[in-house]
Amino acid sequence: MSKIAFLFPGQGAQHVGMGQRLAQQYPRARDLYDSAADVLGYDLAKLCFEGPADRLDSTIISQPAIFVSSLAALEKLRAESPEVVLGCEIVAGLSLGEYTALVFAGALSFEDGLRLVQRRGQAMQAAADATPSGMVSILLLGVDQVQEICREAAGHGVIQIANYLCPGNLVVSGVNAACERAAELAEATGGRAVPLAVAGAFHTEIMKPADVVLAEAIADVTLKSPDLPVISNVDMEPHTAPAEISDKLVRQVVNPVRWEESMRALLDAGCTEFYEIGPGKVLKGLLRRVSRKTPCTTINDSFDE
Repeated sequence: MSKIAFLFPGQGAQHVGMGQRLAQQYPRARDLYDSAADVLGYDLAKLCFEGPADRLDSTIISQPAIFVSSLAALEKLRAESPEVVLGCEIVAGLSLGEYTALVFAGALSFEDGLRLVQRRGQAMQAAADATPSGMVSILLLGVDQVQEICREAAGHGVIQIANYLCPGNLVVSGVNAACERAAELAEATGGRAVPLAVAGAFHTEIMKPADVVLAEAIADVTLKSPDLPVISNVDMEPHTAPAEISDKLVRQVVNPVRWEESMRALLDAGCTEFYEIGPGKVLKGLLRRVSRKTPCTTINDSFDE
């Protein structure tokens, strides 16, 4: 018998038009966007459905937008295949997606999760504004090679591996000069370097002011033990008690996202059937690089899974 795991995407999955068909076809999805407007104080649905892209791509908007749009996609699955939703045994989310996973697992209410995501985005944007920085995707190189690149580039400022996504796909984060040097070194080593369109060096010490702000925000919401395991990006272990959830979410802001190891933890737990729920198909591609034969179904607004 198959063991089902759900995966929820993180920042970067957003695109103009996301969620519009879901909201048109599924009333419960539409309700999520309406509730989000009450919590956030602006029309999130309009930004998701119509853009403009530059505003939707901003950290402050994109994080709530992906969070709500992922849960809207979940309503599609709940309506069409309720047995799959009921059969899910374990979940994980990439960075921001960990909050979506915690809401699905019953550790956070939708409203509290959205408030946290909004505050997280604001705090991360403020930290990025304070220190000009960025992220670069490094392809085709191994962990040891990228670590050496970071050591060499560190002469230009803070830089480290921020996302361990899958074999041959790592993301480094740091101040702009260090990112530029890392990109040069990666290309010279035989890899590919792709600068990412993000506000700053997420998942590094450069985000340090944001973790304090997030801790204060978490203290103002109600956390419960999840109804099913939620794998943490920080240590690949399941969230359990509320205090532990709070600690891991705070640490996640300034620590690397260990996504490849999280996927291996799910596979080691016996997961044989995966669903990527939310905008895009990035997580499906990453899983394929970890375990080529493991099936993963995408649930989003494309209606062509």
